[in-house]
Amino acid sequence: MKRLLAAGLLLLTTLAQAGNAPVQVQGVRLWAAPDNTRVVFDTSAAAEHRLFVLANPDRLVIDLKGARLAPDFKKRLQAAGLVKGLRTAPRNKTDLRVVLDLKRPVRPRSFVLKPNDQYGHRLVIDLHDSRLAAAGKKPKPRKQARPAVRDLVIAIDAGHGGDDPGARGKRGVREKDVVLGIARRLAKLVEKEPGMKPVLVRTGDYYIGLRKRIDKARRHRADLFISIHADAFRDRRVHGSSVYVLSQRGASSEMARWLAARENAADLVGGVSLDDKDDLLAEVLLDLAQSATIETSQGVAASVLRELRKIGKVHKRHVQHAGFVVLKSPDIPSLLVETAFISNPAEEKRLRSAAHQQKVAQAIMNGIRRYYRANPPAGTRLAMARAQAGRIQRHVIRRGDTLSHIAKRYGVSMRSLRSVNGLHGDRLLVGKVLTIPARDS
Repeated sequence: MKRLLAAGLLLLTTLAQAGNAPVQVQGVRLWAAPDNTRVVFDTSAAAEHRLFVLANPDRLVIDLKGARLAPDFKKRLQAAGLVKGLRTAPRNKTDLRVVLDLKRPVRPRSFVLKPNDQYGHRLVIDLHDSRLAAAGKKPKPRKQARPAVRDLVIAIDAGHGGDDPGARGKRGVREKDVVLGIARRLAKLVEKEPGMKPVLVRTGDYYIGLRKRIDKARRHRADLFISIHADAFRDRRVHGSSVYVLSQRGASSEMARWLAARENAADLVGGVSLDDKDDLLAEVLLDLAQSATIETSQGVAASVLRELRKIGKVHKRHVQHAGFVVLKSPDIPSLLVETAFISNPAEEKRLRSAAHQQKVAQAIMNGIRRYYRANPPAGTRLAMARAQAGRIQRHVIRRGDTLSHIAKRYGVSMRSLRSVNGLHGDRLLVGKVLTIPARDS
């Protein structure tokens, strides 16, 4: 009994000492996005903190209660985004003060994250430019009407980023790096495609909130949103690519969300305000918009999956359905491509290869092209090209035909007839088939 009591007292003493042990700040990481900067402190335990901003010069002060620097902590921080540098000093003998020197005034936001498979305890500081934050409070300007004839806009979203690396392969390949490489290659292919225009949602190694990814696509009036990922599973033998669209359950939850904030939903139903509509009418309008969007998503996804089969194994033979947040836009057809299983050693090796990344990007591009050439949205250059192709006629030359008579009959110029058919003069051969171009404007 005495031994048990002694052991219990020793355990309580150890726990008490551990509870009073200072939190160690082990390291710091920084990611700069176009509109904000994220600073992440790795700590040995949850860090109790407070922060405040100072001006002339601009700086952010972070006081960490009962904390100190770890012996191997590096004080230097490479300047990026809104941060010029970092300084540290003890405070009140028990606390730690960290000062971020800033390039301009900021609005900070902080939160603590618990350990996960990738990281331990973290203190996250998000810095937003005060000028941009203030501008964001002003009424949003009305969106300009789309031009009469426009390019098809493809929003390309590389998953994860910054302090969210996504899945990690056995050899250390990170999902966020692989998918950004594929996204950049796909953007270059879209840029070269006549009648299409790419928008990269994430252009570098930083994190963007899931809803903000959709918002960026909407600001650019995207016709398609495609999110690129690399899957992982505990069984390393699992392999192959998959393509997802929004599930019915995900669609229902998203409709409820928009109905709850219907005053902001006009863009989702062709500019028609839902604010003054009763519940039933608003639901019908949203349902019609969402159904058309999901139908297009399914069509593009099936086309992309068919092309992915040509370059490797697919994990699922049919398009899958899930409630991923990035698929929930009621007005933008959206799909998520799991390019491969990064947890599979063979697929991890291929994903790291620039040549394979190009193959994946090309397969996705081929799928997009195949679908939209057959189903071009109204008002796009692709739709105009398809309409013109449908108007092309052919004429079989008969005895007595002349080039001028044929041009007059079809309402086109002799010059365009010569150009389309490769003629260098007015001589015609009976039985030869002439292609009649679209009418001259």
